[in-house]
Amino acid sequence: MERARILVVDDKENILKLFARILGDGYELTTAADGAQALSLVAAQPFDVVVTDLRMPAADGFEVLRAVKARAPETEVIMMTAYATVGDAVEAMRQGAYDYLQKPFDPDDAILVVARALERRRLQQLSGRRLTGEGSAAFHGLVGTSARMREVYTLLEQASLIDITVLLTGETGTGKELAARAVHYQSARKERRFVPVNCGALPAELVESELFGHARGSFTGATGMKRGLFEEAESGTIFLDEIGELPLPVQVKLNRVLQEKELRRVGETSPIKVNVRIIAATHRDLRAEVSAGRFREDLYYRLHVFPVVLPPLRERREDIPVLAGHFLEKHARVLGRPLEAFDAEALRALTGYAWPGNVRELENAVERAVAVARGPVVQPRDLPAEVTGAQDGGAPAEQLAKLPYREAIDLARDRVTREYLMALLRELDGNVTRAAERAGMARESLHRLLKRYGVRSDDFKAR
Repeated sequence: MERARILVVDDKENILKLFARILGDGYELTTAADGAQALSLVAAQPFDVVVTDLRMPAADGFEVLRAVKARAPETEVIMMTAYATVGDAVEAMRQGAYDYLQKPFDPDDAILVVARALERRRLQQLSGRRLTGEGSAAFHGLVGTSARMREVYTLLEQASLIDITVLLTGETGTGKELAARAVHYQSARKERRFVPVNCGALPAELVESELFGHARGSFTGATGMKRGLFEEAESGTIFLDEIGELPLPVQVKLNRVLQEKELRRVGETSPIKVNVRIIAATHRDLRAEVSAGRFREDLYYRLHVFPVVLPPLRERREDIPVLAGHFLEKHARVLGRPLEAFDAEALRALTGYAWPGNVRELENAVERAVAVARGPVVQPRDLPAEVTGAQDGGAPAEQLAKLPYREAIDLARDRVTREYLMALLRELDGNVTRAAERAGMARESLHRLLKRYGVRSDDFKAR
């Protein structure tokens, strides 16, 4: 199988050596010592993913980003910077970057971001295929053959045929962004941009400016006119993930965009017509949010035109073997491991677990298994303890009874601690600062616990 082509651009030799060490075995890796060299390489050959520093001599990361997108819009670009300002991060994303790494970063984080970028690249390559049908196991990146998922596929296909506002609901990790992409890349707008926006990740003071743009001098720091993300998505689709997190004043303006098909940049009085399809998503109960006064009722009804519910994994357990096989093949390819299958006991453990983190948690478990497996078949020992320890999270006495008392207590404590950390982050959408406050401990202490128990806050952030 052809290896993915990665270009890493940085004027620091230690960064290039780091990427050579962590990516060199699994990918076809090319490095460039500055932006000018990168521009020459990009002009001469195609890449699947480009990882580039932001501040460099000769040509900076934004020039590399623009050159890549001009030549091959489907290539994913990841920015690195030691100058981690919100403005730089948002601007890079606005111009088409996939993600953002803040130096110094954990090598594991870099590996994960590159793998996710490659998966997005693969899904875009598949996006032209129609994968529906009675016997199909996948639909534009969504995987499953259960009756519940076939219903979802049918709804998404119907939504793609009409230019209508779609509201995707479901627990964190159920695949709402994949569903949004499926609708876009099957629709008449598929040749135009798909602009994903995580409403919960935008600072409250910048939400309006980022969505609708601003005029020069409209607020401190507004040194020039800037188009908002709605204008960037002109004639395409904007995906408003976690829309329940939008501040009420911004909800008012979004409602106007839906109603009038026009917006006003911050600091301007003249309206601008926009032709954008809106797909919104949330893991919250918006009806309850309306009742609590946190979400506008008129906006709710404008969004709730074509609702699609993504079922949690525990309600479609028959899809778990198919999903697990899909992730096994994916991560074995990415990590260069000769994994072939799950043994029967490992598969029983996977199908018996409740998967509170849904498909995202299952993928993480399979990725870990691929990394630690000692043979061509995944064994129960290769899976996380909470998966093999019990169905639906308990700790069976039969297993604990085989251990000395102290070891049994330590094992039970470790399981409860990990489950607590996961529940805490799930409740707070992966916000470590708020989780530390809720837990009554210092942020640094919580970080140490998360690292010790292998829990990644990013896995619980709304997407």
